[in-house]
Amino acid sequence: MASLLGVSLLARTAITAEVMALTMYVVLGLDMSYTAAGGVAAALTAGLALGGPLLGRMIDRQGLRTVLLVTVAVQAVFWLSVPVLQYGALVGAAFVAGLLMVPVQPVTRQAIAAMTTADQRRAAFVLESVQGELSYMVGPAVVILCAAKMSPGVVVWGVGAAIVAGGSGIALLNPPLRAEEEVDAGAAGQPPRRQWLGVGMFAVLTMAFGTTMLLSGVDLAIVATLEEAGQVSWAAVVVSVLGLASVVGGLIYGALSQSLPTWLLLGLLGLVTIPAGLAHDWPWLCVGVVGTGFLTAPTLSAVADTVSRLAPASVRGEATGLQSSAQSVGFALGSPIVGVAIDVSLPAGGFAAAGLAGLAAALAGCLLSRRCPLLRPPTPARHKSARRTDATHVR
Repeated sequence: MASLLGVSLLARTAITAEVMALTMYVVLGLDMSYTAAGGVAAALTAGLALGGPLLGRMIDRQGLRTVLLVTVAVQAVFWLSVPVLQYGALVGAAFVAGLLMVPVQPVTRQAIAAMTTADQRRAAFVLESVQGELSYMVGPAVVILCAAKMSPGVVVWGVGAAIVAGGSGIALLNPPLRAEEEVDAGAAGQPPRRQWLGVGMFAVLTMAFGTTMLLSGVDLAIVATLEEAGQVSWAAVVVSVLGLASVVGGLIYGALSQSLPTWLLLGLLGLVTIPAGLAHDWPWLCVGVVGTGFLTAPTLSAVADTVSRLAPASVRGEATGLQSSAQSVGFALGSPIVGVAIDVSLPAGGFAAAGLAGLAAALAGCLLSRRCPLLRPPTPARHKSARRTDATHVR
């Protein structure tokens, strides 16, 4: 587990920095506008959203190493060719690169589900969420720093090299994606989608979408608030406080003995986000985003844990791919929707819009959870019952 988390951290850090690296290349290397850079980012994001379930299904059917070797090869070709592509070709290539991105997050989540017991799983998913927060704190910042010191073409090569190295490392580790008792169940074939892609899965995918939509909107609201105050240069400090609070909150939640429902965590995340709009300068904004950060990693880990419990082992790749797609779409839509709220009101409206989006997704999850008992957080008694049920299904 330690080796897997270490290698995947390298790859995830590079993947979180890829949009920034392409933006810097289009703006500084091609001398084009930020709107043009946004077109490349949008193509990459669209590919990521569509590729998640596709790659997950390929992993379920073809195996992990085959998919990793294909995606690593595609990423190597793409990032090596970026400095020689014209803008139109770059947009198309970015879409293909997103479609066949190395599936680091889904693979890590599948491996956690396979390598841990039910009692350990929540803490392991919290570590995975904390890893994600660290990658978002480090990746874009390193790219911006490097872009100021060297050629944008060299920066994109560095990002590509890190993605290829991380994907190759995971392929060498070849972590198990199914527990020992799940191997026989997987050999029996994949169940029809209607058996597992039901109310419960739609509920947790909705909450995954709502969580990342909220987080994407918060990032934009922070910039808008500080721009109005003439303190944009302090945005990095506020975002760092947000990330550190998430790390602390995740570690504390992982150490607790009792889980909380995903919809409750997301609802609380939405509630504590709205008051952050009352801050009008960077010190108070640092205080205002602590609550949002504190609940971010627990909410993301609860989403991943719930998906792993709802998805049968033989289709877990497709299910985690759907989760990644839902989160990618949430990130893509969060900024423009919150941006509209800021334009028609005040920067505080951005925090309100982001918080209300989280509350709406939490309400949907709460209502749907009444129809799906598996959406309730696991207890020790249910852990034992689930293990007996899984063993019966395997036999």
